[in-house]
Amino acid sequence: MSWPVSAQPQAMLVSSEEADWSSGICGCCDDMKQCCFAFWCCPCFACITTRDFGQCLCLPLLDMFSCCIPPITMSMRASVRHRYGIRGSLCRDCVCSTCCLPCVWCQMSTEMKKGKLPTTLSDIIGRR
Repeated sequence: MSWPVSAQPQAMLVSSEEADWSSGICGCCDDMKQCCFAFWCCPCFACITTRDFGQCLCLPLLDMFSCCIPPITMSMRASVRHRYGIRGSLCRDCVCSTCCLPCVWCQMSTEMKKGKLPTTLSDIIGRR
């Protein structure tokens, strides 16, 4: 039995213009509440940020199994950069993710809060 399709899946919006991050890598102190949470409980902060981005809540916990470069943090940063049309490179994502993990998570969270684009597919569908 075939069910009629009532709505087609919507494509994820991606910004076509490249811009800079809305806060620098050391700009995490601009929001002290966020900064303290990220520095004192980075795994919890990373999991919440990942969930808000529309990914699996526990995904950042896989970084614990890496030797030196946190692959999940690096790929999340690259994904946020791509979704919001932010200039950068995978090399810079790697360096930032390796040197200051809490700062990177604060930067991604701040970018998502700025609301340049909807962060999840449900936000896109809900705005019809």
